[in-house]
Amino acid sequence: MYHYSGNVAPQGFGAAAGVLEPAAPDNDAMLYQRCNWCGTAMYHRLLCPVCQGSDLRTERSEGTGTVRHSTVVHRNTPGARNVSMVEMAEGFVVRGRVMGPPIGIHSGDRVRLSAAKDPVRGEPVFQLLDEPYRAWT
Repeated sequence: MYHYSGNVAPQGFGAAAGVLEPAAPDNDAMLYQRCNWCGTAMYHRLLCPVCQGSDLRTERSEGTGTVRHSTVVHRNTPGARNVSMVEMAEGFVVRGRVMGPPIGIHSGDRVRLSAAKDPVRGEPVFQLLDEPYRAWT
């Protein structure tokens, strides 16, 4: 994963080292890459996973997606937390955390990107768009 350093001059689009824009005007937005050759969307990659191209452009996600997989993790945390794979509306998949009771998050739930960010892992945090207690009725 590319980390921006303040003492290095940012390169233009299409360069492998300048994949992500270092300064985004809107901090609540999620940035992802799209391959200029095949159009594949991906999150935090240096090369396209389909055609191995390095000509990537940075785009802004609208922030909505669907939970594809969610699991409850008990290690390295004082309490249970969930780890979810979220397929965004633009077509890329991102690992993140969904706010709410870990047992109440299911595959197929619709989520939206939250302004919060996981302080320890730096992963995106999502919130449920649907009623989280629908299975209890």
